[in-house]
Amino acid sequence: MPFDVARIRQAHPALAEGYAHFDGAAGTLVAEPVARAVAGVLGGAVSNRTTAFAPGRRALAIVDAARAAAGDLLGADPAGVVFGQSATALVYTVARGLAGTWEPGDNVVVTRLDHDANVRPWVQLASAMGVEVRWAAFDPATGALPVAAFEPLVDARTRVVAVTAASNAIGTVPDVPAIAALAHGFGAVVHVDGVHATAHLPVDVAALGADYYVTSAYKWSGPHLAACVAAPAQWERTAMLKLLPSSDAVPERFELGTPSFELLAGFTAAVDFLATLDDAGTPDDAGVLNGSGVLNGAASRRERVLRSMAAVHSYETRLFERLLDGLRSMPAVRVLPAPAGGCPTVSFRIAGEDPATTAARLGDQGICVFSGDYYAAEYFTAMGLRESGGAVRAGIYHYTTADEVDRLLAAL
Repeated sequence: MPFDVARIRQAHPALAEGYAHFDGAAGTLVAEPVARAVAGVLGGAVSNRTTAFAPGRRALAIVDAARAAAGDLLGADPAGVVFGQSATALVYTVARGLAGTWEPGDNVVVTRLDHDANVRPWVQLASAMGVEVRWAAFDPATGALPVAAFEPLVDARTRVVAVTAASNAIGTVPDVPAIAALAHGFGAVVHVDGVHATAHLPVDVAALGADYYVTSAYKWSGPHLAACVAAPAQWERTAMLKLLPSSDAVPERFELGTPSFELLAGFTAAVDFLATLDDAGTPDDAGVLNGSGVLNGAASRRERVLRSMAAVHSYETRLFERLLDGLRSMPAVRVLPAPAGGCPTVSFRIAGEDPATTAARLGDQGICVFSGDYYAAEYFTAMGLRESGGAVRAGIYHYTTADEVDRLLAAL
């Protein structure tokens, strides 16, 4: 069936303000069922976790539901879902947990394409432990990050390979399964930054070969809450400093302090909403689950998420082609190269204009784009653009319309 973007837009009340949002890579608008779920917890009787009374049992149920939702979104074991305040915080958690086993002579492999959250924690912990850092370089002419870039770097002393599932700067989608297979062949752990990819692609962490995979819900219409998934046995091998009375169990020992139950409820609602994006029904159907994890009496939520995100990818790809064609038709616009088939995100510069100025001028017209390096510091340094302001980034999201793309192009 056709992708019903009008129905989806109705579920994002903030769109009524009239801004054209091409800033999804920095954070998306929250879907109404998510806001409703958050408000429901804040306005209800939910206490800290305990089995002694009903409000405490509600808190336990909220946590369990959020772990199940993350599992369905990513194809992961709910018992291996760790929540945190941000993807950056969770990468630091994993890096600290693994670094204690590193020894001089070991190495970690990072890339010049990744967001700094999947670079700096590994670089800093490697420095602290006297471990070598090896850099996988992207092709500046194409924006690709080939498997061949990793082949001379990974060896029997490689402890971690950190790689993005999709570039937040130019949308490149590396061949993570092949990179992971190479790393696993030498016994290395693979940490995948899925923050950008999860908003645009169906995700299966097992198929990717990710030992750890991190995502942030605010990049896909959810609240400011992140999750890192790994097999429970992998978490058992990961160290964690914690308070004496707090649980030693996985995954709880990695979640310091009392969690935000309202944000966890919003996380679940966001996954439920993603599972409806290709539906003919109404957005209000999101969140109706039976005890078997079946949403709206249809297929399992996992099956619906996969089908829905495949529809999202198809819709966004068509719209992104319209945007790229328009940008490339303008002689004064320099589009930074990226391989075809990536996520719908583009970086560009207008000749003779600082990227921040371009973003501000578009902002004056109600068009939201970001400028700078968007924390892809190594990418823009390698491209020789970081000191001159980086670039302007525009991205397609599943509530973007063709009219908005034309509005951006006309403004440029």
